Amino acid sequence: MTAKQILIVEDERPIREMIAFGLRRSGFDVREAPDAGSARASVADRRPDLVLIDWMLPDMSGLELTRALKRDKETQEVPIIMLTARAEEQDKVMGLEGGADDYVTKPFSARELLARIKAVMRRRAPQLADDVVEIAGLRIDPAAHQVAAGDKPIDLWTTELRLLHFFMTHPGRVFSRARLLDEVWGEHVFVEERTVDVHIRRLRQALEPTGHKDLLETVRGVGYCFRRDLPVEVPRMPSFMRPLPVRAKPEIRHAYMSPSAFRPVRVICAD
Repeated sequence: MTAKQILIVEDERPIREMIAFGLRRSGFDVREAPDAGSARASVADRRPDLVLIDWMLPDMSGLELTRALKRDKETQEVPIIMLTARAEEQDKVMGLEGGADDYVTKPFSARELLARIKAVMRRRAPQLADDVVEIAGLRIDPAAHQVAAGDKPIDLWTTELRLLHFFMTHPGRVFSRARLLDEVWGEHVFVEERTVDVHIRRLRQALEPTGHKDLLETVRGVGYCFRRDLPVEVPRMPSFMRPLPVRAKPEIRHAYMSPSAFRPVRVICAD
């Protein structure tokens, strides 16, 4: 899986670099911004998977930046963690009500921050976590880049692996092709929407030998959905047990004799 992108918005350079160093060592792709203006430009260029925002910024408060990102349709789903020395309960409430997904007070350890980041990603964006996911006997380990059905491994290309992981972390939801392109390929990758159909077909072909192809459903006119369970096939009844078709009873018409059938009969009686 590709490295998760984290944007650090912190005006104090030593703190920003210290956080960036620890996150890079943990395998994250880190970008830095010293103020809100630089942060918004960075987000517009490439949407991060998570944003760390300091409350006190030189051009605007971190709380205002958080609210602005949550109002924007393009970034409202991006998880945000606020970093601040303000430890009062009222400040925490304001930060969380302003749109932050978590609130970390300074000073904090690198281990605590890393644990908070992973927890927020699992909660808000499960496709970004490295947890093993299993549905209907199909198991994916994103950290090890492995997919298996029971003891049988399934070989997938990188794009199909990311696509399957996204579906398995969002079962039962319908996604359009445009949404899948944004979530799996990225916002700034310009490809045709029908590209999704090609990779869906390849994914189904890879899942067919293990019987998991039917987990991936096509919702006509909308997009695709990943089922929580395999569809149950109803066994067909043997022909000798099927009820015979009910035949219509023959129409019974009342017989009658035409008046011409009644002719006078001459009876001769002997004396």
